Amino acid sequence: MSGIHLPSEIEVVNVGLSLFADEVREQGRPVIQVDWRIPAEGDPKLVAALGRLYGRHSPAIDEANAEVARRLDKGSPKLVEIEPAAKVVPGVDDRTILHSGPAIVWEEMCDPLRRSVRAAVMAEGWAGTPDAVDDLVAHGDVRLEPANHHAAVVPMASAIGPTAPMLVVDNEAGNTRAFSSINQGPGEVAWFGRETPAAVERLVFLREVAGPLFADCLREADTIDVFTLASQGLQMGDEMHMRTQATTNLLIRSLLPQLMSLDNSRSVELGRFLASNHLFYLNLAMAGAKSLTLWAEQVEGSSVVTTMSRNGTTYGLRLPGNDKWFITDSPPVGKAIYYAGYGPEDGAPDIGDSAVLELCGLGGSAAAASPAVATFVGGTMRDAIALTEDMYRVCVARSSRFKLPALDFRGTPIGVDVRKVVELGIAPKVNTGILHARDGTGQVGAGVAEAPIACFRDALLDLDRRLTG
Repeated sequence: MSGIHLPSEIEVVNVGLSLFADEVREQGRPVIQVDWRIPAEGDPKLVAALGRLYGRHSPAIDEANAEVARRLDKGSPKLVEIEPAAKVVPGVDDRTILHSGPAIVWEEMCDPLRRSVRAAVMAEGWAGTPDAVDDLVAHGDVRLEPANHHAAVVPMASAIGPTAPMLVVDNEAGNTRAFSSINQGPGEVAWFGRETPAAVERLVFLREVAGPLFADCLREADTIDVFTLASQGLQMGDEMHMRTQATTNLLIRSLLPQLMSLDNSRSVELGRFLASNHLFYLNLAMAGAKSLTLWAEQVEGSSVVTTMSRNGTTYGLRLPGNDKWFITDSPPVGKAIYYAGYGPEDGAPDIGDSAVLELCGLGGSAAAASPAVATFVGGTMRDAIALTEDMYRVCVARSSRFKLPALDFRGTPIGVDVRKVVELGIAPKVNTGILHARDGTGQVGAGVAEAPIACFRDALLDLDRRLTG
């Protein structure tokens, strides 16, 4: 055929099935594979809802999302005091136990959370044995409430009573206040699903020693800027979920004069506790994040997730301007490393309120800053960066304060958009520990859990119904 000149050098862009790209690559030609999938896996109801939410509703949603992202990025959480839960947490009375995750009845609680509730009740002095706790709960003498319903967040299988000391964090810009318990530390502890005498004693120590002494230090130091310290820790290898060691050290350094001046015979115990607790800052970062999501929740019509939480049985999320939970089964922790002698069959499903961090640009969103996380997602920093890159794809903005050195100081992704999660089929990744599912051993590993897509689809359809009418 005259007049037609075929190129001698061919470069290929393949969209969709990677099979074709593999064939071209095997022939020695350059090829770029574009990972494209049918939106929402082709589900007609979801595709129609996406059409409306990206279509006629998009201007209003985008405006609301921009405001949510601004609040998540610009709020300034400060630790202002430490007080017993019954004194400061709204709705907590003298027979309330707060727990992680969505609401759940005692009969459906996973084993680690039940054990933690027992430890909390015994620490309160309401019962002397685990069996006696079961009787109290069965007769309705203990009220079990999600921490999230009381502006609070607690990690892993935490359960806390009315006398537990609470970190009180204020976000002045949004006039919101959030709470979290003091981190219990490593070892034989209730937040890892232990109900032993040592686990109960740790809760008593926090109430009688660590809480009051730490509160004394804080009164002398005024306030602690939660996210200013977190942003520094991020540059030192913390992503603020699986690893908070650097930020914990920064906090101790900032309070060192007050710690040294404590005139108390038990101050050495507090020093030992802080020195051995590399996750101490976790709860403080969570309370900071919660104070921002509480502010963001006030924006109507946004598609950005403001609650993401799990109790070891169910996984739930909420959207702004809507108290409704969208709930599905809590998933196993997929990408994981187990302690010697343990494996996937021993691990409880994903648990804890700490996924609030991923909503604010920390945790999985900041994986690219943490070599410690790389160990769990493939072993290289490239793998950790890929986890963060996935979060960019489903988020609406970038943080102006949490910067990633490995990505030329790009801000971490913030604001998980339920539309993007459903469209792309990319669920948020959450860095987390793994607890034993059955026997009260405690922590048996750590890893990265993927949020279940089902609750995002339900939230998307509900948002479409509310906006479309």
